[in-house]
Amino acid sequence: MSRLRFALLLLPVALLLMAFHQAPLVNPPSIAVPPKDTPDQVNKSIRAALLSGQWLVTANNPGEIDGTLARNDYSANIAVSYDDKKIQIRYVDSSNLKYEKKNGVEYIHRNYLVWIRDLAAQIQSNLLLFGS
Repeated sequence: MSRLRFALLLLPVALLLMAFHQAPLVNPPSIAVPPKDTPDQVNKSIRAALLSGQWLVTANNPGEIDGTLARNDYSANIAVSYDDKKIQIRYVDSSNLKYEKKNGVEYIHRNYLVWIRDLAAQIQSNLLLFGS
C-alpha cells in the first residue's frame, strides 16, 4: 500500500518535469556560405547533413531543401533555404513534439533544438569538406 501512495505522490512531480521538456522554439542563426562555394556544393552539403542525421529529403528545389525527421511516434518538418551568402534552417511543423504557442512565444520539445543544432554543425562541416 505504501508503494502505491508513493507512486501517487510522485505523479504530479513527474508531470511537472515533463513540462520542462519544452523550450522556446528558436531557428538557428544563418550559416555563412564560403565565397567560392557553388550552389551545387551548398546543395550537396545540406543534403548530406540531412541524410547523416537520418532526415529524409522531401523536396529539393533550387534555393530550398525540405527535410523530415520521422520516428515511431513523432516527426519534424523543416525548410533549409540557401543562396550564395547564407543557409537558413526554419521550423515548418511537427507532430508529437509538444509544439505550442503561449503568449506569442512558440515552444517545442527541447530535443528538436538539439537535432537542429547538430544539423547546422554538420552543414558547416560539409561546406568545408565539399567546398572549393
